[in-house]
Amino acid sequence: MAETSAEAGTGRVPDSESARKPISVTIVAHNEAERIGTCIDSVSWADEIIVVDAGSTDDTQEICRKRGALLIQHPWGGYAAQKNFALSKASHSWILSLDADECVSPELSEEIFSVLSDDAPAQGYRIPRKNIFFGRWLRHGDLWPDHQLRLFRRDAGAFNEKSVHESVVVEGRVGVLSSPMEHYSYDSLFDFFQRQVKYARLSAEDLSSKGVQPGIADFVIRPLWRFFKSYILKMGLRDGVKGFCVSAGSAYYVFLRAAFLWELCRGRERP
Repeated sequence: MAETSAEAGTGRVPDSESARKPISVTIVAHNEAERIGTCIDSVSWADEIIVVDAGSTDDTQEICRKRGALLIQHPWGGYAAQKNFALSKASHSWILSLDADECVSPELSEEIFSVLSDDAPAQGYRIPRKNIFFGRWLRHGDLWPDHQLRLFRRDAGAFNEKSVHESVVVEGRVGVLSSPMEHYSYDSLFDFFQRQVKYARLSAEDLSSKGVQPGIADFVIRPLWRFFKSYILKMGLRDGVKGFCVSAGSAYYVFLRAAFLWELCRGRERP
């Protein structure tokens, strides 16, 4: 976490706190004891913090209780389903949805308060995300600015029903904020590549359920293009060896998705 914001996780109350609309922060978690405290602290100014926990066996639940979050235990039903369940428990009309490995910078807190202090012309807002890989912010490649739609009106948005890489769909205008949130996703290359396998499998299952079949381009052209775009066109090479590994991992994910989809299609064709 060498490149975190100097005040990230401090929970500093933004200067523009007064006369703003109330907000609920929703977080889903499972065995996130190492990260969730920082996440909650970074939004301690929120009117409500809801953590939906899928049966953690570490200290996640105790950390949430000590920080005053509303802890709700709910069996894991998939990323989108879990996050939509959290939305259903929120009390306020504005939602900020976070993952347990994300935190809100003081600058972003100020910008959110500014939006909620005005008449908020948009129904939702995309937020740039700084991905901290192996202790370093990767400033290039596919993962910056990595906009995520996370701030939205509860009655206008929800997560789409995808098994992985779920995102919020909002009915109405969507604006863009300039201050980033911080994402501490991977601590090691083993963790990074292991999750590429997991996510590729889930994505392949989504495609298979829609009757999609892979072609030669999915095995060869698309993985090569993903690497070229991330490493060359988006200058991932400027992030050194880590940039190369992330670009290669993205290409690996695309290849695995095609391979898993092919395997699932073969299973459907067998008598």
